Amino acid sequence: MLKQIDLKKLAFNPFSLIGEEWLLIGAGDEQKVNMMTASWGTLGILWGKPVATVVIRPQRYTLELVDQQEYFTLNFFANDKKAVLNYCGAHSGRDVDKVKVTGLTPVFDVEAPYFAEAKLVFICKKLYKSVLKPAEFIDQTIDATWYKEQDYHEVFTGEIIKVLSE
Repeated sequence: MLKQIDLKKLAFNPFSLIGEEWLLIGAGDEQKVNMMTASWGTLGILWGKPVATVVIRPQRYTLELVDQQEYFTLNFFANDKKAVLNYCGAHSGRDVDKVKVTGLTPVFDVEAPYFAEAKLVFICKKLYKSVLKPAEFIDQTIDATWYKEQDYHEVFTGEIIKVLSE
């Protein structure tokens, strides 16, 4: 059972948590929930607020839901859910009901949907959105390596307004 905790009591390695364990970005409402796997993102302080920044490619269905809502969630799971994360990263919510297929249980917080099976959840209120621009890359190898299709990520920075943990 997840319960709200103080953000300042968190103790983890963000590089491992995001880059190796991965996460699901959750968005939507009670009519439509979707989630996508992410292994890129940042946590920190910006504008005097605790924030999370995530990037979403334009072809991702989750982008539509994040755009429509004021909030999104970051859901981190135990290692036994890696197959779920793999599935959510390989299939689109446009084509399949990922909640039904994965068996995850959405919980509809006032702000945004998260998943009961998560070990850690950040509920984020959107503060800022931008789109990566090729001309802005100082290291042009990033553009050549990661954006061969020119499908530049949209960047969302959200204030972490609530943290839930096991």
